Amino acid sequence: MTVQANRLQVIAVTVLVGILCAIGVLLWQSMGSGGRGSPQTSLIGGEFTLVNQDGKPITQADFLGKPTAYFFGYTNCPDACPTTLTDMTDRLKALGPDGDKFNVVFITVDPARDTPQLLKTYLESFDPRITAATGTPAEIADVIKKFRVYAKKVGDGDNYTFDHSTAVYLMDARGELVTLIDYQEPRDEALAKMRRALTS
Repeated sequence: MTVQANRLQVIAVTVLVGILCAIGVLLWQSMGSGGRGSPQTSLIGGEFTLVNQDGKPITQADFLGKPTAYFFGYTNCPDACPTTLTDMTDRLKALGPDGDKFNVVFITVDPARDTPQLLKTYLESFDPRITAATGTPAEIADVIKKFRVYAKKVGDGDNYTFDHSTAVYLMDARGELVTLIDYQEPRDEALAKMRRALTS
């Protein structure tokens, strides 16, 4: 199989995993009332302790009081992560002053490689309001579990990749899930969801 074929296969698997995870979370919501603060929405997310791109400790409490968009990925990601962070950069700009009312947090699923220093350099390509977070393998595993994120290491050595969820988790100011933004969701639809999170 050629390198190009392998790359296309990784992209196809990543997109498929993202779609399946998004469907799974939305079904999880729809099983109950789906209303604000329902048991189902409360089971997505939760407390965590990580460090940001400056090496400073951060917890869920740092992001309460404003809606927060969480995205899980890794800096060596060839497509979904830079695409999503570019989309979030565009969405924050499109929201105008309301963009300042959002937290956007990029949490790595690859703590072995994504140090605070590397995350800080990586963020230079995106909106400066975006925060990045890493932690110990145990801390990352804990937050992945709490957000019901799919992340699986593929390969060994220095060239491994991850299959991982590609949806953006939109949480309200209390840290409860409002909805998901799908990978490469149309701009207007994504912005409508972010405005909805502002009023939740």
